[in-house]
Amino acid sequence: MKKASLSLISKLNHQRFRGISPLLSRDYTSVNSPSSSSPLHSMDRRIQFCAKTPGLVYPCRNFGTLVEKPNQLPSRQRKLKEKSDLEEAFESAKTSEEMLRAFKDMEACFDERELGLASLKIGLKLDQEGEDPEKALSFADKALKALDQDGKPSILVAMALQLMGSVNYSLKRFNDSLGYLNRANKLLGRLEEERVASVEDIRPVMHAVQLELGNVKTAMGRREEALGNLKKALEIKEITLEKDCKELGVAYRDLAEAYASVLNFKEALPFGLKALEIHRKELGNNSVEVAHDRRILGVIYTGMEEHEKALEQNELSQKILKNWGLSSELLRSEIDAANMQIALGKYDEAINTLKGIVQQTDKDSENRALVFISMGKALCNQERFADSKRCLEIACGILDKKETVSPIEVAEAYSEISMQYETMNEFEIAISLLKRSLALLEKQPQEQHSEGSVSARIGWLLLLKGEVPQAIPYLESAAEILKESFGSKHFGVGYIYNNLGAAYLELDRPQSAAQMFAVAKDIMDVSLGPHHVDSIETCQNLSKAYSAMGSYPLAIEFQQQVVDAWEGHGASAEDELREAQHILEELKTNARGTSTNQFPTKALPLPQHSLASRNSHPNVSFNQNSAGSMR
Repeated sequence: MKKASLSLISKLNHQRFRGISPLLSRDYTSVNSPSSSSPLHSMDRRIQFCAKTPGLVYPCRNFGTLVEKPNQLPSRQRKLKEKSDLEEAFESAKTSEEMLRAFKDMEACFDERELGLASLKIGLKLDQEGEDPEKALSFADKALKALDQDGKPSILVAMALQLMGSVNYSLKRFNDSLGYLNRANKLLGRLEEERVASVEDIRPVMHAVQLELGNVKTAMGRREEALGNLKKALEIKEITLEKDCKELGVAYRDLAEAYASVLNFKEALPFGLKALEIHRKELGNNSVEVAHDRRILGVIYTGMEEHEKALEQNELSQKILKNWGLSSELLRSEIDAANMQIALGKYDEAINTLKGIVQQTDKDSENRALVFISMGKALCNQERFADSKRCLEIACGILDKKETVSPIEVAEAYSEISMQYETMNEFEIAISLLKRSLALLEKQPQEQHSEGSVSARIGWLLLLKGEVPQAIPYLESAAEILKESFGSKHFGVGYIYNNLGAAYLELDRPQSAAQMFAVAKDIMDVSLGPHHVDSIETCQNLSKAYSAMGSYPLAIEFQQQVVDAWEGHGASAEDELREAQHILEELKTNARGTSTNQFPTKALPLPQHSLASRNSHPNVSFNQNSAGSMR
């Protein structure tokens, strides 16, 4: 993730705190797409640090401690002047090399605490440049030790903690980064609560901390948690920025994209629409920002399966990109349009679109591979399987050469190609491609959610092939990974549990199956509602598991819930209701002829190790929808 190169605080009181001015580490404006013009840079405020940090000689210049006292020795005057000259040299340094040289000279005259502010500024500068994170870390550490000596809360300590978090993030030490950022967040809350610093002083640092927390949690695969931090960062921007300014529009779009990344399209939509409204008003209908807004709205509408609206947004975006001559972005937009046409069943139209695009791509380019993947998808939908396979083979040949250069993009492409082979019942090839994707994703800690998704799909395909023992480890691994990304109550979690239950039932382990189905039912009842089709199917599976155990009272109890739920669907579910009622009568008949003393009469406890799950659209127990949900 590229760092935004400007600081959080553009004006940190040049009269009274010139030494820190213009940097505060990295101000991410987005988890996915940082902006180089953070809105907080333009805040017109002054933070009076010197007045609030007694004993910190550097870099406050207009203060009384340098006034000559009567009978002061000339040597004292010389030392003060030397310090002043060194300070001036440091303040006038423009590059990190100049700052480091000046700092080295200062070390002989200033003590550790006095050097804390200078260390902080150098650390911020090095972190901004991003070329030597280890050196940035050493200065960040010096700054924190110097500024936090007395243990009293201060804005400067919070800044140093934020810097430590930022640098550790750059070094991919995510746990360490998270620890420092959480400390900074807690300290800022204390400063606000105890009114040690003003809210206006706290907000810029809090904004940086919240955005950095969003970055780190995203990198750790904890995307659901990251959304909370990103939302808090947006709330700060809403308070500090002018209404309807461009930067606020970008912040809305970034949050929309973050929600879309966890498949929460309903939450994403209002933020995307708000971004579009602001940018159209402030920049006009032909601005690049409007094109980007329409792109993310296309993604959101696609996720909501409103493909006509998605295509409309895509076409409007393409017009703007053409006007600005942004050929690379336009090419991707055209590929997106073809995929939307495929979703609408307009296969011939999509193929014609792709034939025009392929002429614009370079041989062996990633874009060319994407065109052939989409072409293969369209042909697959037309059941022209031989032609589809040829296109997919061409794409794989290109992608094979790109694995080291673009591992994440290639992994996503392999996953997409595998779905086409899955549709053609070529499960061996599909599994092979998914394993290649998994091998690439396992090396990318920020792609945990994708890793879990791919693992889940491998497990699902192995179930389809009847290789149940081999499937279970993939499903369990997917669940453990994805609970970190999407939370234990995400609807996708239920689908993996459902598949695990089906697997255990297939292995004649009904007690384990009942536990898995019970977890799935609990999740789906919360996330989808007890009358959702998939929730009903899971309840049916739970009844089936208890029936296999001979525990008919429990089987009847859950089957009655199935009947009640289908009754709530009315005439549209008459066939399902009749089937459910038939099963219920069979269970009652079986129960009358069987002693239940040796079987459970209470529901089995949930497993202590809550597996979890993930991803995309609904699936059910042991059917095709479960694979679809992991895409």
